[in-house]
Amino acid sequence: MPPSAPAPVDSPPPAAPQPQGSLDRFFKISERGSTVAREFRGGFATFFAMAYIIVLNPIILGSAKDMYGHQLDNGQLVTATVLSAAFSTLLMGVIGNVPIALAAGLGVNTVVALQLAPRMSWPDAMGMVVLAGVVVMLLVATGLRERVMNAVPRSLRKGIAIGIGLFILLIGLVDSGFVSRMPDAAHTTVPLQLGGDGHLNGWPVLVFVLGALLTLALIVRKVPGAILISIIAMTGVAVVIDAVAGLPDGAWGLTTPSWPGNPVSAPDFGLLGEVSLFGGFEKVGYLTGVLFVFTVLLSCFFDAMGTILGVGDEAKLMDEKGNFPGINKVLFVDGIAVASGGATSASATTCFVESTAGVGEGARTGLASVVTGLLFSVALFLTPLATMVPSQAATPALLAVGFLIIAGSVRDIDWSDYTLAIPAFLAMVMMPFTYSITNGIGIGFVAFSVLRLAAGRGREVPIAMYVVSAVFVFYYAMPALGLT
Repeated sequence: MPPSAPAPVDSPPPAAPQPQGSLDRFFKISERGSTVAREFRGGFATFFAMAYIIVLNPIILGSAKDMYGHQLDNGQLVTATVLSAAFSTLLMGVIGNVPIALAAGLGVNTVVALQLAPRMSWPDAMGMVVLAGVVVMLLVATGLRERVMNAVPRSLRKGIAIGIGLFILLIGLVDSGFVSRMPDAAHTTVPLQLGGDGHLNGWPVLVFVLGALLTLALIVRKVPGAILISIIAMTGVAVVIDAVAGLPDGAWGLTTPSWPGNPVSAPDFGLLGEVSLFGGFEKVGYLTGVLFVFTVLLSCFFDAMGTILGVGDEAKLMDEKGNFPGINKVLFVDGIAVASGGATSASATTCFVESTAGVGEGARTGLASVVTGLLFSVALFLTPLATMVPSQAATPALLAVGFLIIAGSVRDIDWSDYTLAIPAFLAMVMMPFTYSITNGIGIGFVAFSVLRLAAGRGREVPIAMYVVSAVFVFYYAMPALGLT
């Protein structure tokens, strides 16, 4: 008989790559299967994917007035937006060590602009944002943030996200002039109309339409930085149109598209620290003030949690049990970001889902966030370029962001369970129809608690939901009780 073949020897597992220098060791670049080059590419990709916020956030905040009729300066808003993004993203890179960038959150800035500011002064409104950030940090420090997250059903969270997406979409359509409010003199029950007179007229509206088509086409083609490319391209078109057509002052709204001359200037930090922590409570009362803080908190809370888990999963940062190691550091930085956004008057700063652009380029560590943060720091000195962008060139981004929010959430609602589907539906439609994110959240919470009780499933509702629902019921009843 031939000699038996030697037993196969199991090959040892491949050795983990050895760190290449202090930078590699600090960010665990090799350990996570990345390289310095990939991290730099990822940082650039994320910056260009989310740089539209430099233009968009000042337009949203700058178009609103506080209760005294004051508007924030556009140039100062650009500085505030960039400063808060740079600071928070650098902090996330160094402390959180994840490829997640942060900037002023779309959705929560509309809460600040359209719900808080009209009832108080701008410093009061930003003070409530700071308080929301402090609450986020306290929730993280006590371990309650994840518990509170679990109290709200997934379907209702997704309904809230969709409602914010629809609200953002409506804001974009109105700010661009594509949709306008019917004048009271029209004596009609129709509240909105196409264009300014029932028709699409004028060069500015054409810029919006072309920008919307370009943005959506680039998204369909999966072009990196699609939103920023569209904003830059349509700003160029607007500059040419304004120069050739000679449009009258005010035709473009707050910002006339014209070359600023010198594109570089020193940042204007005039809004930094313009905050009144408790002044808003004196204006609207303590219950309403608490609900306002809660609304800002909730918008930041769920948006950031979803983004962190989504980016972490795509970057392969989860462990074998599906947990995110070190998530408390990430969540704490997110709380600091919310507070810092209020302190700079940029509105709440939160995690951006556009960070997935950097992950797609291979980013796996906080070095990518450091690169993105440094690029935002450079942008501090390019304010004149940002302040030449008209709303008609920037608002197509709201159309795209609204779609992306809705597309990423609607499939996750359990439509077969009416005790979940109806509250989610009410939350999503009441936000744009009442022009209030607070109303959407409150009606959704109350409906969920009531319908679960009606279905004999009251024990399935967390105590926290009953408490919050009761607060909202009292809030809605305040006018009838003579408490407003």
